Amino acid sequence: MPAPRKRKSPVPNGMTAKQMRRKKPINLDHLKTIEPLTENQERVFNSYAEGKNLILHGCAGTGKTFIGLYLALREVLEPSSPYEKVYMVRSLVPTREIGFLPGDHEDKSNLYQIPYKNMVKYMFEMPDDGAFEMLYDNLRSQETISFWSTSFIRGVTMDNCIVLVDEFSNLNFHELDSMITRVGENCKIIFSGDYTQSDLVKSNEKTGVLDFMKILQTMQSFDCVEFGIEDIVRSGLVREYLISKLNLGRSEEHTSELQSPCNLVCRLLLEKK
Repeated sequence: MPAPRKRKSPVPNGMTAKQMRRKKPINLDHLKTIEPLTENQERVFNSYAEGKNLILHGCAGTGKTFIGLYLALREVLEPSSPYEKVYMVRSLVPTREIGFLPGDHEDKSNLYQIPYKNMVKYMFEMPDDGAFEMLYDNLRSQETISFWSTSFIRGVTMDNCIVLVDEFSNLNFHELDSMITRVGENCKIIFSGDYTQSDLVKSNEKTGVLDFMKILQTMQSFDCVEFGIEDIVRSGLVREYLISKLNLGRSEEHTSELQSPCNLVCRLLLEKK
């Protein structure tokens, strides 16, 4: 007696079988509509819509990582999108070898994922508090987001995805070079960071970050957006502090810090006032 055929689940009109498979429990229906708050944020939205890769750098509290992650999630959750996943990548700088921490790579990297757990709560509308608490973990479970440290990125090819390299100012030139050469087919990459908040100690490592940015600025596929004090949206206190810091010249390294791209822009804006 022949085995009964399995019935194929019906595919809704207007959706292909592939799109149906990509219909996630957490999808665009839950994603809020977020609009840019400053001119530079609007430029990021426009450049991303044009298919550009992005370098988002400048002052703290300007929403660089937030809007980068939002735009990436919005595209990945679109059923017709060629992109299947968002890769969050960052360096675990204070423990670059991360063998000092107990547990496996997942346990060691949990601390560094807290900012993203908080960010996604502002991007989605969920039915209850429990769903909000599990939101980031559920996005990972359904393979919408994957978190990697740069310690394990070598030898990998990233296809059909959007890569967000956060705190890229904590990577030296060799690490940045290794990161961008992981990009495969159907892949976008976004670099987000603030040169003035770099945890790198050696001067040659810091200048390597600037050298890397200079290379990307010559590439037509990249748009480099520099955020200044006029773009700060985190709080009035952050804006007030950065203005006072620049006025008093109390950067951590008086010479190199004051010559950084972000601080040069901030000083010019202050002089205009």
